Amino acid sequence: MTQEFCDILNSRLDGTLNHTLGIVFLPSEGNTVKAEMPINEHTRQYFGILHGGAALAMAETLAGAGSLSVVGLDAKICGLQVTGNHVGMSPHEGKVIGIATPIHLGRSTHIWNVDVMSEEGKLISTERVTNMIL
Repeated sequence: MTQEFCDILNSRLDGTLNHTLGIVFLPSEGNTVKAEMPINEHTRQYFGILHGGAALAMAETLAGAGSLSVVGLDAKICGLQVTGNHVGMSPHEGKVIGIATPIHLGRSTHIWNVDVMSEEGKLISTERVTNMIL
């Protein structure tokens, strides 16, 4: 994703869950989509680590942006399924980085794999997101 595409997506976040969670899109190579999200009072669970629901929201956000990057900003994308496995604990502060990679880019459905990692590259969770292209 180019910086220009990231700027367009980031400008659309006001008043959304993505804005509340602090998700910011970052430039990335090829068909991958990248974003960061802070670990803070909006994204932590009561033990002080990243809430699994925040990781899932980040994954659906990244996959949706990825589908938009493939079919165009005027398309309507609807998440059909999100599944995740939380495999590691996050730090208590800092950021997580999400990277979405396409698995299937069909005419009416897209499937994305999303890895959410610490800033140091430790895998925290991995998600599979299926989108419908409307």
